[in-house]
Amino acid sequence: MPNDKFLNLCKKIIVKYFNEHTDKTDHKAITEDDVFIVWSCKTLQNNKALVSTTVSDGMYYEITYNGDKNETYVDTYKKWENFVVKGE
Repeated sequence: MPNDKFLNLCKKIIVKYFNEHTDKTDHKAITEDDVFIVWSCKTLQNNKALVSTTVSDGMYYEITYNGDKNETYVDTYKKWENFVVKGE
């Protein structure tokens, strides 16, 4: 899949996922303008992207397109903590 098509697909997937899974009492919905690509890579027929949104919910998304099977996989992550470990 061409990289620009894949990145557009990523944004559509995350908008749909977020809007279907957000707490309805928050009255929050996002558009593709709220989604940004942190990193992406295309190797042969495969694509991968790390994606986030402008929402401060700690969610992070990894999207992989398998060109051999014409399948897209989505992993969702929640950031729980960030800490420093100095010189062990």
